[in-house]
Amino acid sequence: MAFIALRFDADSDDAERWSDALIAAGALSVDLADSSTGTEAELAPYGAPAAEQERLWAKSRLTALFAGGCNVRSALGAAAGAIGQAVPPYSIEEIADADWVRVARAQFEPLHVTGDLWIVPSWREPVDARALNLRIDPGLAFGTGSHPTTHLCLRWLAERPPRGAQVLDYGCGSGILAITAAKLGAATVTGVDVDAQAIAVSRANAEANGVSASFGAPEQIGEASLFDVVIANILADPLELLAPLLAARVRNGGSICLSGILESQAPGLIAVYSRWFNIDVWSKEEAWVALTGERFKA
Repeated sequence: MAFIALRFDADSDDAERWSDALIAAGALSVDLADSSTGTEAELAPYGAPAAEQERLWAKSRLTALFAGGCNVRSALGAAAGAIGQAVPPYSIEEIADADWVRVARAQFEPLHVTGDLWIVPSWREPVDARALNLRIDPGLAFGTGSHPTTHLCLRWLAERPPRGAQVLDYGCGSGILAITAAKLGAATVTGVDVDAQAIAVSRANAEANGVSASFGAPEQIGEASLFDVVIANILADPLELLAPLLAARVRNGGSICLSGILESQAPGLIAVYSRWFNIDVWSKEEAWVALTGERFKA
């Protein structure tokens, strides 16, 4: 089955109304993106928290997908009329049918993290069968290792393997950090997430990798539970709010690794976590940093 893609730019304030109107006019789906994609004006896909910016971009590029044979111009006119807007300049492209599963999978190659640590989709053969290969498939939960924030945490774990340690992965996503810790010799590994889908995906990924790890909701951690290593790859705002809780989970002399932090946000978080940790920027990738430190001994 062939499809037809309709593309045009609109003010971001109107993008959601356009999207709803296009769906009502027969679109199968509508995708929103930065209209400056591919230029120097493009904004990062993971923007600053809401407190720092109200929206990611001023102009949105809408791509509406229609079934082949649909009168796309008529649908666009109907959508414009429904929201009281003029028909904008647009382009139309016919998209040939394809094996979309195969096309999607072709985008994911084995990813070298550092040393002998690799992330390998289940449908690909490892580059080096003797290496430490993590079998993590792209899915609904965040964390396939390709984003700089996850990559920073993986590198940190690989460079200081938590052999014999008790590890907590707070906001486990796909479970990739917890699984890596287990493969690197951690004695026990616990992963928590507020998303039930993430917990299910993490359990499946741990089983696929042949490692033992416990996954559940944050409230399932006992208030007295202490860990040698705590990793939290979230975002700056929740990391600030969670600081007392995360600090309380790290035993004296234990380590913490925080990621999901833009470089400009690092000083503020360092100030917050310095109450409990000797903490600083460990490394940077693109605009992102990881903070690491040790819990002060009583």
